[in-house]
Amino acid sequence: MIAEPPTGAFEAEPYVGLRSYTKDDQERFFGRDAKAYEISVMWQAHRLTMLHGPSGVGKTSVLEAGVLPELADKRVDVLPIGRLSHGSAFPMAALPERNPFTVALLSSWAPGESLTRLSGLTVQQFLRRRGPRIDKYGDPIPILVAIDQAEELFFDFPYRQGFRDPFIAQLAEALDDNEDLRLLLSIREDYLARLMAHGEPLRSSGPSASVVLTPFQEEEALAAIKEPLAGTERSYAPQAAETLVKELRTVRLHGTGAPESYTVDTVEPVQLQIVCSALWHSCPPDLTVITPEYVERHADVDRSLGDFLDQALAEIAHDHEIPVERLSAWLRETFITTLGTRGTAYEGETQTAGMPNSVVKALIDRHVLKAEMRSGSRWCELQHDRLLQPVLYALGGARPQPGSGQAPVSAAEHLRVAEQVLADGDLTLAETHGEKARRSCGEDELRTRAEIESFLGNLAHARGDWPAAERCYKQASQVYERLRDTPAVGRSLAAAGRVILHQGRADEAVDELRSAVSRVPSDLTVQVELAITVWHTGNPSAALPILHGVLSVDGDTPIALRARGEILADLGKPVQALRDLDRVREPAEPATIAARALALAELDRVEEASVEVEAALVGGRDHGLVAYLCARALSRMGDRARAAQIARDATRPPLTSYQRRVLADLL
Repeated sequence: MIAEPPTGAFEAEPYVGLRSYTKDDQERFFGRDAKAYEISVMWQAHRLTMLHGPSGVGKTSVLEAGVLPELADKRVDVLPIGRLSHGSAFPMAALPERNPFTVALLSSWAPGESLTRLSGLTVQQFLRRRGPRIDKYGDPIPILVAIDQAEELFFDFPYRQGFRDPFIAQLAEALDDNEDLRLLLSIREDYLARLMAHGEPLRSSGPSASVVLTPFQEEEALAAIKEPLAGTERSYAPQAAETLVKELRTVRLHGTGAPESYTVDTVEPVQLQIVCSALWHSCPPDLTVITPEYVERHADVDRSLGDFLDQALAEIAHDHEIPVERLSAWLRETFITTLGTRGTAYEGETQTAGMPNSVVKALIDRHVLKAEMRSGSRWCELQHDRLLQPVLYALGGARPQPGSGQAPVSAAEHLRVAEQVLADGDLTLAETHGEKARRSCGEDELRTRAEIESFLGNLAHARGDWPAAERCYKQASQVYERLRDTPAVGRSLAAAGRVILHQGRADEAVDELRSAVSRVPSDLTVQVELAITVWHTGNPSAALPILHGVLSVDGDTPIALRARGEILADLGKPVQALRDLDRVREPAEPATIAARALALAELDRVEEASVEVEAALVGGRDHGLVAYLCARALSRMGDRARAAQIARDATRPPLTSYQRRVLADLL
């Protein structure tokens, strides 16, 4: 285990260990002054800036604790650093059709705003709603937005893959719409080529720049070691920090011959934090000056890195349900050559040297491995030469595995792991840990139990298992009821109503949505869902007054405009339909495009309708509502054979009873 602070240790620890720096840590963030300044200048000067580097090099830290403080007194408007995923147990079925990348990004830019309200906005609409930013003289100022860990766009989670390019298009449209907007994307080095392949719409928006973040050079490492102690009662004696940097740069080989050593040029920021934190905690309470002799006796780099590695391997093995001995042996055999040097392994489609790629990704996330693109392929190797000896002697049989003599893993911890592996794209393993969380959750852990049920409901919804999703969302609503969390009850009931509708029980779905509206009457998104559900029961005319009410409160609610336009197209009122649909045309959801196709077909604008049908089917061929509207448009244009085939292909969700009746009469 990483060393814990002894009794009587200084309270204000100057090092952050394994976590990233935040904006609250700027007083102890050192070693990146020049790079933070360079990034801030590039970000302000270019429409698009790409910050890239290997995992663990400190991209998040330099943005939060270096760049944001650098910009604090500048004439700019800076939004919080954005992310593209979140581990929330929010019942995602309660939201209308949405781009998950957009929802996650906007919720990180506006953390205090309702997720249901944000779900109806595009990036462009969100920024427009904020209005222009001006200085005290009335002049416009640059708007700086950033997305950290942009590699999440390319994680292999099938549910999200179809949303990637539309999301990138949203970013490009936002840049084109506002000449004062500046976008920074922070991405891991091994995903940069994929971003470049998909990012042409972004690069065409104006001048772009690229900034690479590398490990510490010697002077940077010295600053990162010495300067944080300025706010404490301790300091380093002359040459003490230099001794520590020298040890961090020294690599010892244990191959087939005699042990050898050599010095590398750089220091990994993660390793520096691990070793410095352990050294700090080793100091007795009365020690005020850390001498070179103390560093030589107590700064055991190999032991500190070995403890870090053992803990990482034990936790990853537990999370992915593989024997820790197998994992440590695979790491040695795959990534250390017979000469004791670093080896490499090609990352295949699902496995790397016989190990599932989800495990490999976890090792990269924990700064044990890194990946690089070489000749169009991804290759993995140890994060740094300094890990050679710790890997060689990893888990020498002394570390207990989870479950053997340790405290049982809590339900909250199982849920945390489930959320993490889901973010990695492993739906099956996420469900395994979700079920473990459910089984281990105590009767008095009501909040955790509700979040577990909602999380499992989201997994079932992503798989298209509507009965399982319904059970989970209803169970979550009952637990939230016991907690007297009325908004959460309403959201859970709305999610249950949505999946009940997918199962063809439209009247029951309406009852669930009406109950949800009664719990959260101010939630306009739930009211829109009620209107859509009423429509799908076969009462489109009864759905319109609900939407009129929503739009009387907020006339620019995109999800209400889309829904009303789609219903008007279904009712054969193409002119009124297009009036609403044109207001939310760019970028449009597949169902909105399909509704435009139907309205245009009704007006005998056949050529335009045909274009819209093809565009809608690209993103929503198997979606019931998209198939229904496209089939109606094709039928109106005389292509009944293709209309029938499209209707048969709809599975996620399938056609409702009302939609099947309408199409049966037409086809």
